[in-house]
Amino acid sequence: MQDQQLQNYISKVGSLPYEEQKEILSLLEKLEEAKERERITQRFLPFVKKMWPAFIEGSHHSIMADAFERVVAGKLKRLIINMPPRHTKSEFASYLLPAWFLGRSPEKKVIQTAHTAELAVGFGRKVRNLVGDDSFQEAFPGTKLRQDSKAAGRWNTNSEGEYFAIGVGGAVTGKGADLLIIDDPHSEQEARSPDASVFDPVYEWYTSGPRQRLQPGGSIVIVMTRWHQRDLAGQILRASHQRDGSDEWEVIQLPAILPSGNSLWPEFWSAEELAKLKAELPAAKWSAQYQQDPTAEEQALIKRDWWRKWEEDDPPDCEFIIQSWDTAFLKTERADYSACTTWGVFFKEDDAGRENANIILLDAFKDRMEFPELKSVAQKAYTKWEPDACIIEAKAAGSPLIFELRSMGIPVADYTPSRGNDKIARVNAVSDLFASGLVWAAPKSWAEEVIEEFAAFPVGEHDDLVDSSTQALLRFRQGGFIRVPSDEEEEEKLVRRAEYY
Repeated sequence: MQDQQLQNYISKVGSLPYEEQKEILSLLEKLEEAKERERITQRFLPFVKKMWPAFIEGSHHSIMADAFERVVAGKLKRLIINMPPRHTKSEFASYLLPAWFLGRSPEKKVIQTAHTAELAVGFGRKVRNLVGDDSFQEAFPGTKLRQDSKAAGRWNTNSEGEYFAIGVGGAVTGKGADLLIIDDPHSEQEARSPDASVFDPVYEWYTSGPRQRLQPGGSIVIVMTRWHQRDLAGQILRASHQRDGSDEWEVIQLPAILPSGNSLWPEFWSAEELAKLKAELPAAKWSAQYQQDPTAEEQALIKRDWWRKWEEDDPPDCEFIIQSWDTAFLKTERADYSACTTWGVFFKEDDAGRENANIILLDAFKDRMEFPELKSVAQKAYTKWEPDACIIEAKAAGSPLIFELRSMGIPVADYTPSRGNDKIARVNAVSDLFASGLVWAAPKSWAEEVIEEFAAFPVGEHDDLVDSSTQALLRFRQGGFIRVPSDEEEEEKLVRRAEYY
């Protein structure tokens, strides 16, 4: 029945006898209840508003709701949503979604995960209580808790459906899932670690545990804040791109501040509040956790646009060439790369007509190699460029490589940067070379790899090319091959201090 027709009938009710009016109004009320029930069961946002009266709606909630509806309908099998903290991430994904899913399909199975068992069980308690609530029963009268469902993290429906909550690292043996929900699998402690490998156990647990418990035709929903390139979302997406036949994911990225400068959720988070928060947080944390960009340009110590592009086909004639190696021990998937960069110093006129020393990246590559292969590759790289200096840091495979190359008659320097082993300190020590426009690179793929690794530093997954490069650039600077204004300023300060004393 069309709404206009219905309104026409209602307008005539007043002329009918009282008892007939009561009956018609009762039928109309039941019709409205049926329509409301249909809306709640078919659409996620109406369900949210019904079960959570204090809910404050934002535009991003419609995006999430649309994706969840496609998941529940079986149209979307793999979904990742990256969004900032305190934007209803867990309320939607870990509380309301599993309840709505079981309301529509009480015979199915849900596995719910979080980074601790306590948190996962807490979600399980909330979902169980919601399913047993009167408002939920009005919407889904066919979904009821089995009488023996007392455990918060493990319970069943009356239709043999199952809900199982588990923390990251926990065993899921014997459990199956039509819907696997992973909510913020990483902890704050992991994010604070300087070692990116702390993220690996979560991915290994995912692939060896929950991923294998998925039922045929089942769906996976991952809702998380980004932490690092190597976090769970990063590793899953990398595997998806690298391996043929692997899962294809739909990824929804929701930054706290939109490209327009407006807040993602202005009804709750004003742009002014977010600006204050941004000012208080380290750039890397803001970019990853709030903007969902773990490699944002603003956190880079070396900006992409600081590099100058060498557009000519051939490199310039160089006065001095340094070849620099950063070596690793093992040829394994998790091992670091062995990286080699070759740099040259050349002279170029500046805008004032003065000839200044500049540095250009001549070559770069990295690979995981066993030592015999590493030795052979190093020999070929030396032969190709015949550098004036070949420097290798005496660590990992560096020390035996130095010995082997020297035995072949290659003059290799055992080099340790004087500014210590702090990678960030090394990059900071050469950053003004880039900022002064003295560092060049050709538009080649190998050069782009070096540029991108610098742009991701210090939160990138790998820094082998960065290590090799800073080693060479520090050697140029310490050897007096190149100078920037800050070097002169430092000398003046030293002179004045000497005169003072």
